[in-house]
Parts: sequence; structure tokens; C-alpha cells
Amino acid sequence: MQSSQQPFNLRTQGWKQFKKNKPALLSLYILIFLTMIAVLAPLLANDRPLYMKVAGQSLYPIFSHHNSYGIKNSDGTTKNIQIDIAEWKLFKADKILQAPVVYSPGKGDYYNYAFVSPFGYQKFLNDNGDIVRMPPRYRHWLGTGQRGDDLLSGLIHGTRISLTIGFISMGIATLIGILVGAFAGFFGDDKLITSRGKFIMWLPGLFVAWFYGFQTRTALLSEALSGPANDFIIQLTISILIFSLVVSAFLFIGKMVEKLPWLRRKMLIPADTFISRLIEIFVSLPIFLLIIAVAAISRPSMLNLMVIIGLTNWTGIARLTRAEMLRIRNLEFIQSAQALGYSKLRIIVRHALPNALAPALISISFGVANAILIESGLSFIGLGVPPDVVTWGSLLNAGRGNFDAWWMVLFPGLCIFITVTTYNLIGEGLRDALDPKLKT
Repeated sequence: MQSSQQPFNLRTQGWKQFKKNKPALLSLYILIFLTMIAVLAPLLANDRPLYMKVAGQSLYPIFSHHNSYGIKNSDGTTKNIQIDIAEWKLFKADKILQAPVVYSPGKGDYYNYAFVSPFGYQKFLNDNGDIVRMPPRYRHWLGTGQRGDDLLSGLIHGTRISLTIGFISMGIATLIGILVGAFAGFFGDDKLITSRGKFIMWLPGLFVAWFYGFQTRTALLSEALSGPANDFIIQLTISILIFSLVVSAFLFIGKMVEKLPWLRRKMLIPADTFISRLIEIFVSLPIFLLIIAVAAISRPSMLNLMVIIGLTNWTGIARLTRAEMLRIRNLEFIQSAQALGYSKLRIIVRHALPNALAPALISISFGVANAILIESGLSFIGLGVPPDVVTWGSLLNAGRGNFDAWWMVLFPGLCIFITVTTYNLIGEGLRDALDPKLKT
């Protein structure tokens, strides 16, 4: 009798099982909403108009890369408009379309400085130069900070910063974790076979490569880490290239010395043991304190922060990928691929790895939430991102000095709580959807 059980399909049965988890499904919709806010942040909160028509000319200040506009009047004269300092709320135009929130993050409102409550009296300078009650269109609906900066605008743009750091930092961690975990799991301690010559040359090659690629370039890397983020990435790339070239040169030498009979003999390399001990070393480190130490000595930069978080949060993904690869490497389709003579790289990339990523997806979801928490914590204590970048953590930091400004703590805290909870619920939903015991 032919079995009626259908093979599990991740796209159909997995999504069907995920939809049964209502909190996870709602969290997915919330994440989509937050992503839309992050993508459209410059259009949602900006002091520049989206569109305006002046003297018959159509202008788009929010999309302009120029510092000023030259408007020709009917009498032939030209009126210059300084885009970055223009008072757009009082600007006279034939037509004008402004953003939903008419304030940019970090820009102060002089008439509403020193923490104005969302329900308090807010001031507005009208066309006649009189200070009156703030019109509803220009009101700070979530209050202001110390310099009069609009909190709602900061939260909208902070969404973009938090999601960007979470995605990119976990992208770095995912790349490292999957590569390391797949290598350890597929080869284990009994499948990585090489000659004695290559192994003998490979070991000192690692130390020499580290010496010339990183140790001798410590001053350059430290200087680049304290400078612009692009300089650090360039210097790090150069160090990695030097490291790779030196290791390749030693492997080539090892291949040449294989002509000697004793060095030609094959030997097993316990790759799984080496990588497992490396993971245990990373896990034993106080990661958050390590991130604080590195962030304190480096120049505040979003790119540096994402690299630091990514390089210290790959161990969970590596462990899950390793465990799945240890299971998959002995299945029939892998053995069939080996019997057909496929290379190990092709077997890992095209056959084994796609079937081992499901547990890593769950860890990635939790990892993004952890990265957002780390960024918020570093911004709260004044580390991580540059001072002129508005994040949820920096808004919390701005409000901790004034306990009467409850809105400066409540609303950024809610944003962090909702986002982290959303990712955690999505991770739990993925875990349930990919659980073999729940497959129907």
C-alpha cells in the first residue's frame, strides 16, 4: 500500500503551521509595519516639505541635494531660499505638501525647549511674530526633549536605526555562524583528511599569517578603528587579504613538500573538536562587557557597532548549524552525492546546507532582538552610535536626567519592548512551525 504521508514542505506546511500561531502572525504584521516606517522614515518625519509650488515652479525640498533654491519673481528678481535653515512652517507658497510629522530628528524647537509634555501648553510663532498656542498641525504630539526636539520624529527615525543595526549585525553573525557550523558539522572529526605536509605547513602558516596580517598592523587597525568607519573596513579587508595570501602560500609549500614519502601520508584533522572549543571560548566570555570595551575605544559609528555585534553573536547559529550538519551528513541523499563524485564544496553548499538552515532561522530571529537590545543599551550609556544619530536608547538617555519628563522614558521604552517582543514571538512561531513533532 502506498503511503499517504506527504513530504514536509517548508513553504507550504511550514507557513500553514506558522499561521496557526496567532501571536506570531500578529508579530509578523507588526514587523512589516515597523519595516515600512523604517523605510519611509524620511518621508514621514521631516521639516522639509514633500512638494511645494512657488512662483509657478514645482520644488521638492525633501529630495533636493542642493543647499538653496533660486526662485525667480515676476519682477525679474531672484529670491534665494536656504533649504537647511528655512522656516518651512511659515513659508508662503502657492501649494505646499508637508510630511505627516513636520519635524526632523535632533532639530530643536526654541519655543518648546526644556521637556514640554504632550498634554502641556506648546508655543508657536505665527506670521505676525506673536507667540500663540501651537496649532494642531504643528503640535508635538509626544512631547519634546531638552532642546525642543520632537520625540515622535526621533522615534520614527530611531526605528530605522534599530532595525538596520539588528538586520546587518545579525547578517554578519549569520554568515560566520553558518560557515563555521557547516564546516564543523559536515567534516566532524573523521572526514577532514589531508597530508602531513599540508597540515605541518598549515599550522605555522596560521601564526605567521596572523602576525603579518594583524599583529604588525595593530597600530593601523587601532587608528582606523578610532577614525571613520570606512577606514576600518578598508584596513580590516587588507589584513584579511594578507592573512589569506600567507595561509595559501604555506599550503602551496605544503603541497610541494608532499613529494617526501613521510609527508605524503594522510591524516585526520579533528575539525569539529577545534571549532567546538573555539565556540566554548567565545561563550565563556562576557560578551556585553567585551562589546562595551571595544565600543569605548573605537570611534562612535553605526558600521563599527554592527561589526562588533556581528563578530560576537555568531556562536548560537554555529552550534545549531553544526548539530544539523552532523545529522544530515549521514543521510542517503548526501551519500548519493558523494557516490556521484561531487566535490565536498558542492555537497555542502547545494545539498547539505539548504536542509540545515531551519534551526538557524529561529536563532537569527532571537539574535536580531538581542542586537537591538545591545544597541539600545550602548546608546543609553552614550556608546555605540555617533551623538548626532537619534536612537531609542539615546532618547532614553536624554530623559533619565529629568524624572518629570515621563514621556522621554515611556515611549522609547515601549518601542524597544514591542520590537524585541515581536522578534521573540516570531522566533517562537518559527520554532513551532519547524518542529517535526507538529508537522501534519
